[in-house]
Amino acid sequence: MNLLIINFNFMGLEQFLIDYPWLLLLLGLWTLPWKGVALWKAARNTHKWWFIALLVINTLAVLEIIYIFIFSRRQKEQL
Repeated sequence: MNLLIINFNFMGLEQFLIDYPWLLLLLGLWTLPWKGVALWKAARNTHKWWFIALLVINTLAVLEIIYIFIFSRRQKEQL
């Protein structure tokens, strides 16, 4: 059985990406929908700084998920 063991040395990073190109594709497919929804919500809520941070920073969807479920909630309008 071939186990995937991730080795985080910089000399082997290029070889790792050559050996496992599907992993990069999988990470991209995981991140893209989260980033799209988070950017859409930030734009609709006029959260300019969140939009810029979400666009520039890549955290493999961690920041996007936090924004969607915590910070994108609209404040209830005061009556």
